[in-house]
Amino acid sequence: MSQDKSKQPMKNPRKKPYYGTSRRSVIKKSFTQEQVEFTAPISSDPVVGIIGGGMSGLVCALYLEKRGIKSTVFDTGIHGLGGRMGTRTIDPQPLTFDHAAQFFTVSDPNFAEMVDLWSKNGLVRQWHGAIGELESGGRFSPLPPSPPRYIGVNGMRPLSESILSETSLVNVVRPCWVSKLEPYNGRWYLSENGKPCGHFDAIVIAHNGKCANRLLASSGLPLIARQMKRLNLSSIWALLAAFEDPLPVPSIASEISLEGAFVKGIDSLSWMANNTTKLFGSQSSRPHCWTFLSTAAFGKQNKVPQESIPSSTAEKVKESMLEGVEIALGLPENSLKKPFYSRLQLWGAALPTNSPGIPCIFDPCGRAGICGDWLLGSSLESAALSGMALANQIADYIESGGTSPDEFAVGLHNEFQPLEGHDIGQFPGLDSEKQINKALDLQLMT
Repeated sequence: MSQDKSKQPMKNPRKKPYYGTSRRSVIKKSFTQEQVEFTAPISSDPVVGIIGGGMSGLVCALYLEKRGIKSTVFDTGIHGLGGRMGTRTIDPQPLTFDHAAQFFTVSDPNFAEMVDLWSKNGLVRQWHGAIGELESGGRFSPLPPSPPRYIGVNGMRPLSESILSETSLVNVVRPCWVSKLEPYNGRWYLSENGKPCGHFDAIVIAHNGKCANRLLASSGLPLIARQMKRLNLSSIWALLAAFEDPLPVPSIASEISLEGAFVKGIDSLSWMANNTTKLFGSQSSRPHCWTFLSTAAFGKQNKVPQESIPSSTAEKVKESMLEGVEIALGLPENSLKKPFYSRLQLWGAALPTNSPGIPCIFDPCGRAGICGDWLLGSSLESAALSGMALANQIADYIESGGTSPDEFAVGLHNEFQPLEGHDIGQFPGLDSEKQINKALDLQLMT
């Protein structure tokens, strides 16, 4: 046995699982647990376990491979990888919806390289449709075209598949919900409800929320657990709705109609976008597939367990959000035609409301790290940059042989600050108020 202070996994059928404990007791347990300190030499052929297959987790795997390090990505997705890069297709029509990330901007040169590759491969393009702010009564103020907005040509989900296509040292296991981390003999042993998932030289937590908190509650990583507990997340409802006919949306010219809008002043609605015109053009004969996203305040007021949404709550939320659409468009009450298809989803841990403002967190003593968009903000770009940063931090640590761990500690004590931005996320380079004023000035001049 090595000299590290991690303990051998123990099995005790009488022990009460921490999944049944209250949030307060989970937090207390997280903060009082003994820190794992690995001292065993790092394997000559290390493998990293990555829990979470969203943008940050996949980019972390990609950049570890660039440094010659293997990894296994564990993800809970049934339909596919990507996390908030979710695109839902309903057959047989088909109906296509981006039901989480709606678009993204680019400000960092490292992320720009990724986007350029996606563009060359025909996976992304600029979204030239009319986007702006929409207030009650149909008052629409368009945003200027700069900075460019990008969308997935066939939705957001193919971007995650593209990242994997660039790798050969990455193994993916899904659907898999890693429920336990156990340090033993210089490695991390992962399991799903008692079923072994393998052992790894280092681990990455690439998701957040209550599940990540429970996972870290007795892992031996109190510093990482403490930072994760400081994170506050919003809840947002997503309503996917398909209409046979176009909605009576405002236009900025005779042939240029609203395709996406940040909705202002309406409790139940923060964003609306026409996926059909966004993805397939205004001349498409497909049904009009809209994504409506609620405000964070509305999500909080109507929050329920997202795994089992009561039918009464679902009906109430759907009705309130469609009423919000009527108000935003300035339509008479009850005049909006009912969608022939609708699906409601609650993102219970949608977006961060605070952040430590650093790209990643890494505990070299425990050989564990965290990546995710919430560390820098709440954007696709932030997620990618976080994955890159953690991959390079882990690779540098491994290459050092782990002999001076303190030199590689990152983000274990950073304070959190409130985040500003839209309820549906942040878009680097896009400052709504300044852009709106710029657009209004331009309209006055012309």
